[in-house]
This record gives sequence, C-alpha cells and structure tokens, in this order.
Amino acid sequence: MKANYGAPLVFHSLVLLFLCCGADQASSAGRRTYIVRVDGRAKPAAFPTHRHWYDASLSAAAASAADDLDPHPAAVIHTYASVLHGFSARLSPLAVDALRSRAGIVAVYPEQVRQVETTRSPQFLGLKSADGAGLLLAESDFGSDLVVGVIDTGIWPERRSFSDRGLGPVPVRWKGECVAGKGFPASLCNRKLIGARYFSGGYEATSGRMNESAEERSPRDTDGHGTHTASIAAGRYVYPASTLGYARGVASGMAPKARFAAYKVCWAAGCFDSDILAAFDSAVADGVDVISLSVGGVVVPYYLDAIAVGAFSAMEAGIFVSASAGNGGPGPLTVTNVAPWMTTVGAGSMDRDFPADVKLGNGVVVPGVSVYGGPGLSPRKLYPLIYAGSEGGDGYSASLCLEGSLNPAAVRGKIVVCDRGINSRAAKGEVVKKAGGVAMILANGVFDGEGLVADCHVLPATAVGAAGGDVIRRYIADSPPPKRAPTATIVFRGTRLGVRPAPVVASFSARGPNPQSPEILKPDVVAPGLNILAAWPDGVGPAGISADGRRTEFNILSGTSMACPHVSGLAALLKAAHPGWSPAAIKSALMTTAYTKDNRGQTMLDESTGNASTVMDLGAGHVDPQKAMDPGLVYDSAAGDYVAFLCNLNYTQENIRAITRRSADCGGARRAGHAGNLNYPSISVVFVQGGRARMSTHIIRTVTNVGDGRSAYEATVKAPRGSTITVEPARLVFRRTGQKLSFLVRVEEDTEAEWQSPGSSTTKSGTLTWSDGRHTVTSPIVVTVQAPLP
Repeated sequence: MKANYGAPLVFHSLVLLFLCCGADQASSAGRRTYIVRVDGRAKPAAFPTHRHWYDASLSAAAASAADDLDPHPAAVIHTYASVLHGFSARLSPLAVDALRSRAGIVAVYPEQVRQVETTRSPQFLGLKSADGAGLLLAESDFGSDLVVGVIDTGIWPERRSFSDRGLGPVPVRWKGECVAGKGFPASLCNRKLIGARYFSGGYEATSGRMNESAEERSPRDTDGHGTHTASIAAGRYVYPASTLGYARGVASGMAPKARFAAYKVCWAAGCFDSDILAAFDSAVADGVDVISLSVGGVVVPYYLDAIAVGAFSAMEAGIFVSASAGNGGPGPLTVTNVAPWMTTVGAGSMDRDFPADVKLGNGVVVPGVSVYGGPGLSPRKLYPLIYAGSEGGDGYSASLCLEGSLNPAAVRGKIVVCDRGINSRAAKGEVVKKAGGVAMILANGVFDGEGLVADCHVLPATAVGAAGGDVIRRYIADSPPPKRAPTATIVFRGTRLGVRPAPVVASFSARGPNPQSPEILKPDVVAPGLNILAAWPDGVGPAGISADGRRTEFNILSGTSMACPHVSGLAALLKAAHPGWSPAAIKSALMTTAYTKDNRGQTMLDESTGNASTVMDLGAGHVDPQKAMDPGLVYDSAAGDYVAFLCNLNYTQENIRAITRRSADCGGARRAGHAGNLNYPSISVVFVQGGRARMSTHIIRTVTNVGDGRSAYEATVKAPRGSTITVEPARLVFRRTGQKLSFLVRVEEDTEAEWQSPGSSTTKSGTLTWSDGRHTVTSPIVVTVQAPLP
C-alpha cells in the first residue's frame, strides 16, 4: 500500500460474487457482492461445463427471490478455475439466501473493497557492493527465469526498467498471455514483461461502467502504483536514475533478471475482491513463482478473506505470496493480510533521506524532508509565515488546507502551515498554490508523531514532525503582526546518504498484534519502504494529482506497498538459488536471519516516537538477504499444517472447506495441541489471567537442516521479563541435510505478578536462538497476558 497521509489447481469449491451495480441503485437497493463457494465435484452431469452450471444456478436463485425487482438479469462477471471453481454476479439478499439453500454450496460471504497500500535499496540490503553483485544475486543468476506476478494497478511497459535486453527466451513452462486493450497492444510484452492481464468486472459491476477518459480498459497503469512496485521487485539496472534530481544513481529491482507478469485489479474506486480472486486464479494457472500483493485494508476471518483464500491455493501450488502489512500505523492492531501462509511485510527506512529544513525568523531551524524539484525560494530571504488554521481561511477546513478553504487575501505571498490529514499531502500543496501561497509547511499531528514522508510537491514545501509543527505554530502565535510578524524560509538540501540511525520502523507501518490470531506474530518482517525510488508512468505527474503536469521516469514513494515487493523480489532470488524450498521455507529463511539492530548497533527505533521498536512493530526484524541465502535451519509447513491450525482456531468444517477446498479431521489436530503449535518461525503465547497465579503452556516446533550435512545446534533463550522458558532438547544433532528434528518450548508465566485493569493486556518479548557456530537461527518469543473482562 502506498502511504497516503504454476500449474492449474482444481478447487473443489465454487465462488459466486454478487455485485450491486452503482448505475442501478434505485432498483438494486441492498444488492452487493458475495463470494459463494461450492463443492466443484457437485456439478450435475446434465451440465456440460461448470459455466453452464453457474448460469443455471444464478438464474434459479434470482427467479426464486421475491424481492428481485432489478430489470437487468443477473449475469456472470468472472469465472474461476485455478484457485477455486466459481463465478461472480450480482443478486439481491433473498437471491443469495436461495443460493445458500442449493445443494453443493460450501460458503457465501460478502466481497470487500480494498486499497493499494528504489536506487539505494539493493545496496542497503547488501545485494550490491563496491566490487559488484553480492552472493545472493550471483548464486541465483539475478533471479533469471523466475516469474513474479504483481497484482496491482497495472504496468507502464515502455520504461527502461522493463527492458528485455540480454534476456533469454520466455520460460517454456509459462502459460500466461499478454491481453491487449486500449492503448496496450499485445506487442508491448517482451521477454521481461511476459504477461499482462486486467480484471475490471467486479469494479464495474459495483461502480458502474468505468470512465475511459480517465482510466484505461487494459493492463496499462494510469495510477503509477503498479509500475512502481513491479520495478522494485524485478526492475532492470537503469542508469542514470533520479526523481527531479534527487536520489541519483543506478536503479535496480531486487531480482533484475526475473520475469514478471502484471495483473491489474485496482481502479479509481479501489480493488474489488472478485477481481483480486480472478487475478490469483490466472496467476496460478499462468505459472508464476511469486505473487506480490501491495493491497489490503480489510481484516476479516480467514474464510471470509478473498486474499487469504487465493493465497492458500497459491501456497499449495508452491507459490510464495508476499503482502503489504498496511499503512495504518503506528497504532496497535492495525496490521492486515495476516494469514500465516502469506509473508506480511512492514516498512522501514534506509540510510538515505532528503532534508528540507524550515528556518524561522527567530533563528530556530526545524528539520523536515521533501523532494521538491522546482524553482526554490529566494536565497537569504525570509517570507511571511501563516498558520492556515488560525487566520488563513475557514477554520478547521483551512487548518487542513482542504479544497476551497483558504482565503487568498490572507495567504497570498506567504508560507502556509497546513496540518496533515483528510486530503493527500500533495493536494494540500496544490490548494496553497492556487490560493497564492509561495510555499507550504506540512505539519504532522499527534497520531502521526515524528514519521516523515518526502513528497514531490507542486510548490516549495516540506514536511515536519509533530514536535516541529508545535514549535512553528508557537512561534507564529508569539509573533503577532505588525510589530513582530512571523517569517520563515525552507532550505532544500538535496540527497543525504549515510544517515544514522537506520533502519527505523516507518511511522505509518501497521503494527501487531494479529487481530485474527494472536498466536501468529504479524508483521513477519520489515523491508525498505520509506522514500523508495522506482519506475513511474508517463501519464501521471510525480505528485500523483491531476494538476501536476510534470513527467518523470522515476518517482519516490513510501508505504508498505514499497516494502512488499522488496521481499517478493528477494523470494524470487531465494527460490532461484534453492528450487526445492517451499514458500514456508523461504519465509523462515527471511525471518530467522532478520536483524533488529540499526547501523549504530542499537535496537531499531520506532520513527513515530523515537523509542526502541518492539516485535509488534518489526516482527522478526529487518530482512537480511545474504544471510537468508544460508539460514542453516528452516521451519517448514505444508497445507496440512495450516489445516490443523484452522482446526485449533475452532473453525467449523464449513469454514475450513471455504479456505482449503477439503474436509478436515480436526479431532487429531485438537488433541495434538493448539493454534500456537503451527510450525511458525516465531512463537507467540497468550495467557488469560484467572484463578491460578502461575500458568504454563508448551509449543512444539520442527526444524529442517538445509545447511551442513552433519551439524549440532545449541539453544540459547533470552526469556521475557517474568517468564520462564525451557527448551527440550537444548541440543539438536543432525546427520544429513534435509533431516528434521523436533523440540518443545515450555513457557511459564507468573500471571499475578502485575495487576492489570479488566480487558487490558501486557506484551513482553524475548528470543530463542539455535546456533552451530556458523549459522544463527533466531525466533522472537512473544508472551501476552490478558486480563479478562468482568
């Protein structure tokens, strides 16, 4: 999400998506999209194909609904055949009830609408060094012949980042295609961009026919987000690269020789589950190796989550799925895309920034950031300074610099201070510019804290933290005109490298705990996601607003959307280097080798507060690709392990079949343990205070030796304060590569040691590390103690 402040699988289930058409709201009241799954084996023999069955089922359900007054007959929107059997359509609530009663139906659930959520990052991650490519790039042949599927806003194929120069033929196993559309002939695909599709049926069924003067009915990207994320994952080396003169250097994706396919699912009104499922369906059938999904925003039970359902089938096909954690930080419980069979990625900074400082008339300098590249302010001149919320226009609206809220007479010729919130950061600058302001200072609120994002503003502008905003507003309040009229200027300092501390956890990066299953720590890892330079389309200005007529080949964006494709590209490299590794093994390698120390050797900071970050901020830590290449041990999992996990969440058979397409024998799984026993690379334990002063539980894990054939690992535990943790056995001796050994972790907690108010909780963390002297395999341990409600 951008920060804004292989082979087909037969799915033995069916999905019907019933969409409420915005154009017919008067006759379609109460209609909306539903995802309905049925047993694919239940197709009556009278129907030659599933599509015939779908049409008949849809017609029968609509006919039986007494409230169906829509003059337009229900019609199939999408059909699915790889991640599930099914189709999309629009029906009334009574028609949905009628459908639920038909034989073979597994589940019916509503569609969700979601939103979308680099020159320095390869070097920062150790993929490049002064003397050439790092070990992982060399060992994986730069990801050659691996295919990354990018589910996003489409692609601008003409960019140099997507050149196929020097690449061999398209892999023979590839089954995808390049779907032509308006302004997008199939010839635009090449040996780099080997597939492109678009899915708009769900969007148009709900929102009405798209405005083709503003959007392209084709895979072409008219937003920029998809082009940006695709080049982060798999962009070629491009030199020179910069945005408006900032971040000059060589641009490269994580897997520069990997092939990729673009699946466009996001449109002006958002990203609709029916379209996302269609993209998953095609990606699995086409034969991608990795799916990169920088989309999210909705947290629902896994059996109601289209992304979780699609990702489960992708995982079964051996496809690694990387998803953005979301931009809802820094508050707790904001993380999205939390299913354990996906890798959930938060955002961190790099050792590069773009300082643009505010110099006040009293000599105080307030630090800020910006990538403004136009004419600057006059040197050595101080300009009148005004806070829009106090005298610039219409009160609260003016404080946020909303459209039409500023009084031109009050702001003309002045630097205007605007509060962050409601409209986009770049849009605020356009409002100030139209009202005659010469520059803008964008001030964070308390919730935003000190997290700063550099934007390509349309006028001289900078962003400052909450504390800096308070300093500036106090200065204005203490300098009433005309005697001491407040003044200021903005000093743009270009690109700065070697920033310390770095990395830090970005303020916007969504935080845990996991809202659906706290036994699974999310996010899993963090990766670079703050101020990332990557490819950008011709049709969109770098500020991302219609008034911006500038054009640039690259743009600098921030968000977990930018962090996610870093991990997607790294997964492609790891899969190329280790073809036999499962998606879970790749995730484990990334998590157990991640680091939590910054370039000062201290615990990574939380950008929003300046305090040390926690496991809820960064999960296992920041990805370290070179170490992930040789992790020593991995925590592997397969579909059956996830089914047992779902059983231990007390999901019903119907719920489990909606995700996995199969019935589950939950008796054995529940006797064997609990949800925390999923073989995950992190450990999370939840205790509820009760009648006992001391509580305990045990966790079982199994590790697979992917390192030296003969090796011995010793366990080291750093227990959370107040917890007692023991590991049995504390020594694991492996005789061959591929051997699996299990161990038990017993966690004891004094639950009465600290009084808590009813309904509150405390979270503490520690680590479990296995080492053979050469490899260090680290898992975070999280202990949460909850006080029950009275």
